[in-house]
Amino acid sequence: MDIQSIIQEAWDNRELLKDSKYIDAVRIVIDEIDKGRFRVAQPTDEGWVVNEWVKQAILMYFSTESMQTWDASPFEYHDKIKLKKNFAALGVRTIPGAITRYGSYVAKNVIQLPSFINIGAYVDEGTMVDTWATVGSCAQIGKHVHLSGGVGIGGVLEPLQASPVIVEDGCFIGSRSIVVEGVIVEKEAVLGANVVLTQSTKIIDVSNASAVEYKGRIPAGSVVVPGTYNKDFPAGNFGVNCALIIGKRKSSTNLKTSLNDALRDFNVSV
Repeated sequence: MDIQSIIQEAWDNRELLKDSKYIDAVRIVIDEIDKGRFRVAQPTDEGWVVNEWVKQAILMYFSTESMQTWDASPFEYHDKIKLKKNFAALGVRTIPGAITRYGSYVAKNVIQLPSFINIGAYVDEGTMVDTWATVGSCAQIGKHVHLSGGVGIGGVLEPLQASPVIVEDGCFIGSRSIVVEGVIVEKEAVLGANVVLTQSTKIIDVSNASAVEYKGRIPAGSVVVPGTYNKDFPAGNFGVNCALIIGKRKSSTNLKTSLNDALRDFNVSV
């Protein structure tokens, strides 16, 4: 049996997790996630595909491991999952106060300020995880992304068919922004400070004469700020939060210049 079949068999019958064959299979999957060779979700020609069996392995890993205490002087931890190690060999810069759980993948040239990366997450090359940012379980972060201070990237393990949050290559996520519930931020998009995106958040493109509405996806290259729209309730008409697409990055400039132009041209707070 291949390892995917073994994981799915154990998922259907948890009694099998008493057998070392299945325990070892779960641990192998977690180690492969840690090395970036297995992913919870991956891009294809048809879009992002969720590997449910990898999520199954992560969930079962909590059942196969025992609580243990270890020191990272002067701190002490008591948990089932240890922290990631060997950052110098990985080519990762990690600042005191940064926490990265084993079973997450962090590629070379990532810079992690005091922040948190959870199990199952994938953080690709050259990305900056800024102070107090959180990369939730199974979130997929692309190359050369900047997650600004206090950004919250939501995690997901259950339900299994639920997609993780995906932030594609070259995105800039502004301070205190929140992206949850499997929202996809497509490549090179810019979110201004305090943008909140859920599957129910209206994303309205107001950059042209007629508004265009999206949900669950920020189109590539979009510059986005928080906004409101009016909605009738039994008690009256009130403003409801939304996200406004106010323009696009310029394709004629490189990413750094384009980002600066976006922030200057549209007066976006970051």
